[in-house]
Amino acid sequence: MASALRPRECTVSKQPQQKYGFFLRVEQDTAGHIIRNVERGSPADSAGLQDGDRVLRVNGAFVDKQEHAQVVEMVRNSGNSVVLLILDDASYEKAQKEGVNLEGLGQKASTGQQQEQQCPPSTATAAPQPRLCYLVKEETGYGFSLKSTEGQKGLFIVELSSQGAAAKAGVQNNDRLIEINGKNVENDTHEEVVEKVKKSENHVMFLLSNEETDRYFTSQRMALSKESASLRLLPLKPRLIEIQKGKSGYGFYLRLEQNTGDHVIKDVSSESPAAMAGLKDNDILVAVNGERVDGLDHESVVGKIKQSEQRTSLLVVDKETDSMYKLAQISPFSYYYKAQASTQAKMEERVQLHTEQKVNHKPRICKMVKGPNGFGFSLNMIKNKPGLFITEVQSQGAAGRAGVENNDFLVEVNGVNVTKESYDKVVARIQSTGDRLTLLVCSRDAYRYFQGQNIPITASMAESDTPEPPAHTENHPAEPERNSPEPRERADSSSSSSQSAASTRADSDNSDDTKL
Repeated sequence: MASALRPRECTVSKQPQQKYGFFLRVEQDTAGHIIRNVERGSPADSAGLQDGDRVLRVNGAFVDKQEHAQVVEMVRNSGNSVVLLILDDASYEKAQKEGVNLEGLGQKASTGQQQEQQCPPSTATAAPQPRLCYLVKEETGYGFSLKSTEGQKGLFIVELSSQGAAAKAGVQNNDRLIEINGKNVENDTHEEVVEKVKKSENHVMFLLSNEETDRYFTSQRMALSKESASLRLLPLKPRLIEIQKGKSGYGFYLRLEQNTGDHVIKDVSSESPAAMAGLKDNDILVAVNGERVDGLDHESVVGKIKQSEQRTSLLVVDKETDSMYKLAQISPFSYYYKAQASTQAKMEERVQLHTEQKVNHKPRICKMVKGPNGFGFSLNMIKNKPGLFITEVQSQGAAGRAGVENNDFLVEVNGVNVTKESYDKVVARIQSTGDRLTLLVCSRDAYRYFQGQNIPITASMAESDTPEPPAHTENHPAEPERNSPEPRERADSSSSSSQSAASTRADSDNSDDTKL
């Protein structure tokens, strides 16, 4: 009976600012990962997805028995294009009743023997891109094999392990290998490519293309290169640090390392504006106020920082992130530049695979004065889950009047980013604030959006700074207390604080060193 079942392979492609246009659900008393609410005219609709369809495979990996959250994450990590193996509702229910091995069925369909079962090609206007994927070797290896195909250039990824290092990095079955660690390998032999992977030891960077991307670049007479690649799948991102100068400066030294040419952050003073904003010792400076600094001398970089007067924006990477980008032979500024180019569109992009309406993702600055019984909210967390969020906001309490809403995520307390602080430390920080408290908060959807896009949440994103609240007395609950509603995720963010004078010193290593 399995031969009567006809799965479809659908490639869904979208632009960075687009949504896929469908819900992926699990429902009570209904088996499988279910496609719902396919929006008319969306990439999902153009690719042939239909309400009630079941997802059997994501990018070649069998997912029917996997946890739903894991399947959703696989779709999200696919970037702007995902390949789904789909079985319609009636066929799926029939297969369940007859005990059909759906994994075997999926393998049959993916061999290309049943071309008539392919979904119609997507008519979405997204230009496909090659992808950079950073693989970290596991005990069982990288989790893929390579094969050559007669009449086609290069080697192809096959036998992808669904839980292997390659799949986790965003590699897909039948991807074509373009580069290894920044070097083109399209004309290399199978043995040469295998040797290059082995020489990479525990980390390797792949530039990959798929059939759709190859076809598009050929039609446009463009060469595939890392400069045109999507960087979305790279696990390590540069950090944008916004610092408000204090009375004694920013609170760090900038050093030019003579042997590497890197501009390195040193001696970040504890409790300084730099430390509060998330700057760390040995961070490597990539850009100042949106301008790259690689190749500039020490004095030029210091001059760019000083030009900012009271506030500066630094794009930095730690050593691990720097090593990853150097492995790909691209600058971390490339990620920042591409992210900034679509910032306005991203502010309105749907957070998950889909939502019903556009969401205002801007964080809010909320200033309040404590009443006789507190600020009027509770602070919540989930054990072993990152992120702190607010509940039990009293509508006429200090927090409610300041604009705090239930289920807001807490980003800053009095200008200090607290997304990575422990619950107890944040509570202590609030309790020690005195009668006045300033919080930077954002909605649940905004928090998830910014985390998913790796965009730091900062006070500069807020619509406007709220006026100082008048002192008044209301009936409020006590100080924040621990509760356990639904879990939340943590966003990697950094934000502004306050403290510049400049002095220069020479060290024995002949490095330029300037205090900022």
